[in-house]
Amino acid sequence: MKKVKQFSFILTFCLLANLALTPMASAGDSSHLIGFRAELKAIAYKTYTFFEDYTDQSTGLTYDEVRHTENGIEEAKRTSPTNIAMYMMSTVSAQQLGIISKKEAVNRLQTTINSLEKLEKWNGLFYNWYNTDDGSVKKDWGQFISQVDNGWLSAGLIVVGQAYEELHGETSKLVENMNYTPLYDPEVGQFRGGYDVAKGALTDHHYGMFYTEPRVGSYIAIGKGDVPQDHWWKMYRTLPQEWDWQAQIPQGKSVKYDGVDVFEGSYVYKDKKFVPSWGGSMFEALMPGMVIKEKDLGTQALGLNNQRHVELQIEYAKEKGYAAWGFSPSATPTGYSEFAATPLGTSGYKDGATVTAHASFLALDYAPKAVRKNIKVSKNFKMFGKYGFYDSVNVETGELAKAYLALDQGMIMVSIANYLQDGVIRDYFHSDVIGQTPEELLKKEVFSIQ
Repeated sequence: MKKVKQFSFILTFCLLANLALTPMASAGDSSHLIGFRAELKAIAYKTYTFFEDYTDQSTGLTYDEVRHTENGIEEAKRTSPTNIAMYMMSTVSAQQLGIISKKEAVNRLQTTINSLEKLEKWNGLFYNWYNTDDGSVKKDWGQFISQVDNGWLSAGLIVVGQAYEELHGETSKLVENMNYTPLYDPEVGQFRGGYDVAKGALTDHHYGMFYTEPRVGSYIAIGKGDVPQDHWWKMYRTLPQEWDWQAQIPQGKSVKYDGVDVFEGSYVYKDKKFVPSWGGSMFEALMPGMVIKEKDLGTQALGLNNQRHVELQIEYAKEKGYAAWGFSPSATPTGYSEFAATPLGTSGYKDGATVTAHASFLALDYAPKAVRKNIKVSKNFKMFGKYGFYDSVNVETGELAKAYLALDQGMIMVSIANYLQDGVIRDYFHSDVIGQTPEELLKKEVFSIQ
């Protein structure tokens, strides 16, 4: 059956690609769109093959990383709550794109849910690392409970529960039992980074920056009622002006939302105002928008800033003279590192001349033509392999990180599905009351970047 399905898909792709090359009267944009849609589907097909080949069949838990080295293929048989979420949402995406059937999607997801129900937890929240073969906690990597990783797992479960009614009861119970309250600091109005079970202690640091990926966990915790709504307004849009160690001294004014004073500040790069993330990376900026309707609802705040961030990542690459853009934490030839468009961060990560594919795909909703061009350039660097794009390339040396990461493969899959299927993953997330409840928070805010 798989060969038949594969042949059918390839045939469809070829027909669409040929159609895209056929002259059409006054339809240049339509031709471009048809060809690009076919190209994206082909990429999604190869990308999802990673999840098919490297998800344990008995547990439904996906390997963290698969790396091609001189000594062969190294398989990292560990997984995290975020990896599990990426697999689940990628499976929904694959079904929506016609890569797998609904029956196969439900069967795959049921296996994963069965494991999630059995995994060791803390206040319903999941540990940061599990072994994929039996679901045991990977204790040699610590016993940490991460706010941001659990936020992504909650998001994945919500999407699955809305996509497949037959799984809704199980996913809802898991999400309801994920209690975020113990990670919240009510005196500050922010989340701690997490909890070390072995030490019996919360982290010293808070997730204070608003424009970073932990806002998914914040949004969900508000939607569940685990933390008060005013938590949304107690995160920093920019750090306070008196914190003079940051990359720029922000300019802006204080605005009152729901009785809370919020400093609506901004930075400037290339004569454009923007709200910075911590490091200036693409997944800090755009990963939450895979599930939250930031573009549609946050038209004067998060959605506008997402657009600005994409534009400025592209501008930064031009300034540096790089052939491609898309800066975000990713694999390196020997490990993993944080990369970014440095000026876009409060404490910006280096760029390392390193571009990662997932950063381009996250930008699909904001700059599709630029993304298509970037994909072509990336392929010129021989980034495209058996499971889609290798994780990164140094655009100065051409050196590849021949690795596939579940996290980054998942971002690519979900971004493609959202782009080709009119925001389908976001629609599922917002169909749940947890996704709906905080929507007004997105609508009412106005960033000082007009």
